[in-house]
Amino acid sequence: MTIESTAVNAERASYSTAAAQPAAKQTRVRYLILAMLFLVTVINYADRATLSITGPVISKELGINAAEMGFIFSAFGWAYVLGQLPGGWLLDRYGSKIVYGLSIFIWSVFTLMQGSIGFLAGGTAVATLFALRFAVGFAEAPSFPGNSRVVAAWFPGQERATASAIFNSAQYFATVLFAPLMGWLTHSFGWHWVFGVMGGLGIVMAGVWMKTVYAPKDHPRINQAELDHIAAGGGLVNMDDGQKKAVSAEQGGAKWDYIRQLFASRMMVGIFLGQFCINAITYFFITWFPVYLVQARGMSILNAGFIASIPAICGFVGGILGGVMSDAMLRRGYSLTAARKTPIVLGMVMSMAMIACNYTDLQWVIVSLMALAFFGKGIGALGWAVMSDCAPKEITGLSGGVFNMCGNLSSISTPIIIGYIIQSSGSFNGALVFVGANALIAAVSYLVVVGEIKRMELKK
Repeated sequence: MTIESTAVNAERASYSTAAAQPAAKQTRVRYLILAMLFLVTVINYADRATLSITGPVISKELGINAAEMGFIFSAFGWAYVLGQLPGGWLLDRYGSKIVYGLSIFIWSVFTLMQGSIGFLAGGTAVATLFALRFAVGFAEAPSFPGNSRVVAAWFPGQERATASAIFNSAQYFATVLFAPLMGWLTHSFGWHWVFGVMGGLGIVMAGVWMKTVYAPKDHPRINQAELDHIAAGGGLVNMDDGQKKAVSAEQGGAKWDYIRQLFASRMMVGIFLGQFCINAITYFFITWFPVYLVQARGMSILNAGFIASIPAICGFVGGILGGVMSDAMLRRGYSLTAARKTPIVLGMVMSMAMIACNYTDLQWVIVSLMALAFFGKGIGALGWAVMSDCAPKEITGLSGGVFNMCGNLSSISTPIIIGYIIQSSGSFNGALVFVGANALIAAVSYLVVVGEIKRMELKK
């Protein structure tokens, strides 16, 4: 036997042994990443809701009327919108881990500082509270574009709606978990404690994020089998490869043209409009809804904190169900367009149920209708899944920032409009009609304007 034939036989034996070995078991690190997205989004929305829980006491203590409170509520939205494009660009430039981690830390510090406004009075207190809410909004700007970016990198297409629904449903879980806690803290210890507890919790979470979250190829616990599974399903596992150079060299001159292309797309414009209207429902629930329960329905702050958690539970269930339904439709052969649009349209129709609260004084009926509306809003809140599906792969962070900027213009308009409706009419009836109309427009936008849902290709 020749040396060559011996080598060939040895190679064949080695190949046969390798082939006989079972394939490496796929790790599930992407679910750990999703858990982190869920937890930080819970903190995110709980910090946004601190003022809605403490608002009735603060407004009474500082002499703030409904219109002024509407402007204070809107401070977050102004900054959040202004921060979207810089936040998206920073995510594409430096990656999600660093930018998002700093974002969590900074917004938590400003949340903590809001507890100090009790030492001020009159216009100074109002201006300081507005400024601090503005700072929280600007610091939180990279959060949801970051969520979308992480999901696009870590999850294949047929798992993406469920993953997006889970992190998006954290907004409801935040109310379920923290509204009763914040109501109890306000009732038992004073409203200052709400900001101290929530700010401190966020600072701790920033440290946990930095120890846990990595890009797919950099995570120390992922194996090749999971990486291949994500990539085969369309996950953008190479999203950050060379991104720093590409973004700094190319986007400086091209990013404004990319943004122009986003607004030139009928699909994108329809998605942006739909998100604006869906977020109007969200911002009613996290700003004026507890005030509605106290001022219009005569509940105590403590009871309002607990009652507000009931619709939130329904929103959480609906949020998970919407994502699962969408991915299930996709696996059963429905088109991406049908799988994403169906839950959105059905959910928005259900959200219009809140208008019926104007025709009853029974508290259990009101709570049931709001729970149905919030359940529907949860089912229909798939905008981030749609963005993960259709955002141009070169600018996932920037396009997510544009999407979130457009959607959160309603975080400015909704609190102010509702505040003026209440101030001028002395009633919440018109406010509920306004929010229900936004749900209708969102459904029409997805049905008529959006068209086929697919990944957008940029023109270089």
